[in-house]
Amino acid sequence: MKKLLIVEDEPLLRKMYVERLSKLDVEIFLAENSREGFVIAKKEKPDLILLDMLLQEGDGIEMMEKLRQEESIKDTKILAFSNFNELKMKEKAMALGAIDYLLKTDYTPNQVSNIIQNILK
Repeated sequence: MKKLLIVEDEPLLRKMYVERLSKLDVEIFLAENSREGFVIAKKEKPDLILLDMLLQEGDGIEMMEKLRQEESIKDTKILAFSNFNELKMKEKAMALGAIDYLLKTDYTPNQVSNIIQNILK
């Protein structure tokens, strides 16, 4: 079974994505900040991380930088997503190896679920 880590600080969004993604054949782990996400990623070694770029504690870029320095998880696939349409942040996320940088307002939860499903195939 594939493993997915969702790092999202908004409880409502975490719940909504879990509801959509639980229909997939995937084990889901949740974190509400980058510190917690990094610890879970090291322990569980997910196949994909759905990573919010703007978190209340730390941010997605910081977490990506730490992930890329950790040998056991440095190649983990990351799908960055955010409400923040900032070119520099997008460029930095892509330079750190994000598969894509999605704006939350441009995608429904079902569309994000489909993207994740395609990545995990």
